[in-house]
Amino acid sequence: MGIVKADMAVSLDGYSAGLDQTLEHPFGPLAGERLHTWMFEYGDAHKAEVDAIVGAGAYIMGRNMFSPGRGQWDLEWKGWWGDNPPYHGPVYILTHHARDPIPMEGGTTFHFVTDGIESALEQARAAAGDQDVAIAGGASTVQQYLAAGLLDEMHLHIAPIILGGGERLLENVGDPKLEPVEATGSPAATHLIYRVVR
Repeated sequence: MGIVKADMAVSLDGYSAGLDQTLEHPFGPLAGERLHTWMFEYGDAHKAEVDAIVGAGAYIMGRNMFSPGRGQWDLEWKGWWGDNPPYHGPVYILTHHARDPIPMEGGTTFHFVTDGIESALEQARAAAGDQDVAIAGGASTVQQYLAAGLLDEMHLHIAPIILGGGERLLENVGDPKLEPVEATGSPAATHLIYRVVR
């Protein structure tokens, strides 16, 4: 069986998204591409990290990571990623509003889970088999899994920017014991892997 891991880009001051998030700026106008420059502009230099993010057997994400909407679904909305999302596997979306699965090109299927984080993890583990399950975000979803003791590893991609506000990644998680495993980097980002010690 694989591990349960979270891969998140964060600012130097600990934010995984900035203030004033909108449809045009889902991470906020100050964060957006700056938080992910290492991935989009320096992808070749960070190929191992990018490949690891989309190399799991199944994924879990929060409603806000999948959609800008709140309340009942806009059934025309199929995610931020176009017709061929990068996941190429099953993705379980935590939500309070039921929705039929959405099969996409490239093997991605979005499933909507209304009965909590444990149920989503059980479904993702079953789908992933021997591969890893990746908690893809956002901050609140990662916080819930970390606080519940359900994460095995945290992979942080620290961008050299200061946001000053937004969604802090490591709030409301208690006092998890994190053991450093690996650190790599470049001028575009520092990549840290921590094992969650139980």
